Amino acid sequence: MLEILGIDIGGSGIKGAAVDVDSGRLLASRFRIPTPNPAKPRPVAETVAQIAHHFAWNGPIGCGFPAVVQAGVVHSAANIHNKWIGVDAQTLFTDACACPVTVMNDADVAGLAEMAFGAGKGRQGVVLLITIGTGLGSALFTDGHLVPNTELGHIEIDGVDAESRASDAARQREELSWKSWAKRFNRYLSTLEYLFSPDLLILGGGASKDYQKFLPHLQLQCEVVPAQMLNEAGIIGAALAARPTPAAPGS
Repeated sequence: MLEILGIDIGGSGIKGAAVDVDSGRLLASRFRIPTPNPAKPRPVAETVAQIAHHFAWNGPIGCGFPAVVQAGVVHSAANIHNKWIGVDAQTLFTDACACPVTVMNDADVAGLAEMAFGAGKGRQGVVLLITIGTGLGSALFTDGHLVPNTELGHIEIDGVDAESRASDAARQREELSWKSWAKRFNRYLSTLEYLFSPDLLILGGGASKDYQKFLPHLQLQCEVVPAQMLNEAGIIGAALAARPTPAAPGS
C-alpha cells in the first residue's frame, strides 16, 4: 500500500488526508483549516504545513491548486491572490513542509480521481470533467491521458467570461432557480461540446451534489453523468498526482 498525503487548496478552506493511492481510499478523517485571508503565498504555505504537521507527515505530498500550474510554478490568478503569479508553489510548499510536494491544477487532480476510481474509470475516448463551484474548473482526458491546465471556465461566450454567468456562485448571487441557471449552464456545456466532441461529460464540484435539480434540464448530445468522488476528489486526486513516476525500461 502506497500512502500519500493529499491536500486540496480551496477558496474557503484547505483540507487534507492520507490516501491509499492504490485503492483511492482515505486513511484518516479529513483535516480542514480555513484559507487565510488574504490568501497570499506565505500564509497559504504555512497552512499547508499545518496540515502536514497535523498528520505528523514525513513523505510525499500532493496539492491541488486553483490556478494554471506548470512545473510547479503558478501562472494565473483568476480566483486567488495575484501575488501568486510567477511563484514556484512546489518549492515553497516543499520548503514549508520539509517533504517533497507536487502541485497541480485543482480541477486536473479532481479529474485524476474520477478517471481512476469514479465516473471515468475504464473510459476511453474524450472525457471532460467540469467542476461547478465558485468558478468553473475543467479537466480534459483523451484515452485516459490528461491534457493539463485547460481552464475552460474562462472561455468567452457572447463576450463574457463563462464562469461569471454559469458558475454556482453566479446562480446564488443572482438568486436564479435551478431551471433558469441550467439554461445558462447548458449554453456553456453546448459550447464545450461543439469544441471538443466529448464522449463523456462528468459534472463535479460542490454543486454536483444537487445534480438531480438541474441535470434533467440539460440538452446535450454526449453522455452526461454526475461525479462519484464528491468532496474527496480533490484530496484523492492530489495524492495521485504525487505518485512516483515509473522508471523507464532499462534505466
